[in-house]
Amino acid sequence: MAFPRPIRAVVFDMDGLLVDTEVMIRDLMVKAALARGTHLPYEVFMRMVGLPNDASDAVARAHFGADFPLDEFSEEVSVGARAACEIGVALKVGVRELLDYLDAAGIPRAIATSSSHGAVERTLGPNGILPRFDAIVAAGDYARGKPSPDPFLTAAARLGVAPQDCLALEDSHNGVRAAHAAGMMTVMVPDLLEPTDEMREKTHAIAETLHHVREMMEARDGAGL
Repeated sequence: MAFPRPIRAVVFDMDGLLVDTEVMIRDLMVKAALARGTHLPYEVFMRMVGLPNDASDAVARAHFGADFPLDEFSEEVSVGARAACEIGVALKVGVRELLDYLDAAGIPRAIATSSSHGAVERTLGPNGILPRFDAIVAAGDYARGKPSPDPFLTAAARLGVAPQDCLALEDSHNGVRAAHAAGMMTVMVPDLLEPTDEMREKTHAIAETLHHVREMMEARDGAGL
């Protein structure tokens, strides 16, 4: 697979792409729902993946009903997530190696996430990789969250690189939609969500891991493209 243009910058999603947090959040939500006498079906959670908090809350509210104590539920999940981050959340396979490759190639990179700046710090701070990013774009830095292109367009602007010259790496369907809408070259690295025909149409490739993303970039360099 050849990228259509030279890659001048890379924009990463965070949850489910850089760190293995989606499964953690799912398990915390299922536990919190059971504690309140109800159930969070897998398919409902999957509709929440990749959405900003307000949109994710809307999905939860539609499922649980107006009488469900959503604020209390969300706080319990947040407390559990913060505790897990203090222990340390595992990086996804290939993260450090891809960052090493970008360092060697002199390619700038950013994070574009639906999470807050505080969540980014808690999640990535213990792993020591935050200083390896040139820009962090998080909730509050853009007007509209994914699947709007705003997070990716903001990241490109902060890096000083045209969106079409950026490679976007995403694990969620809404993230892919956002990156595609921004005009970026897009690769999906699936986590919980499987690629669909729509995802294949909106991406340049589906990569099994970030190791494979690095190999694709190295192959392009080796071909002198």
